[in-house]
Amino acid sequence: MRSHSVWLTSRVSRRVPTEYFVLANLREQGAIIGRLAGHPIADTVVDASGSRYRYVGVATRDADGRFDVEALRAGEWIVQPGLVYAADGKAAPSKPLLSRHGRNQS
Repeated sequence: MRSHSVWLTSRVSRRVPTEYFVLANLREQGAIIGRLAGHPIADTVVDASGSRYRYVGVATRDADGRFDVEALRAGEWIVQPGLVYAADGKAAPSKPLLSRHGRNQS
């Protein structure tokens, strides 16, 4: 059983392009903490608007080899070649935040 709630059903996630969950045009900031597929893993990346994201892990893939966007938690994004970064501070969440009653928070 998953420890967090999933906001997309399997049927819906297949229709949502994975690109909607991928951050691009980033600059590395801070220490390089590893490498994946020949690419450096920065502990923090920053987008063009100045939003910061911190490294939290490697993206999982579904049975079809696509990034498993259902495994992302609110505020998590995929960065190529398959890293997961979490929004740090004021960055927009990747998924709607739900209250305990299942309604979107404003």
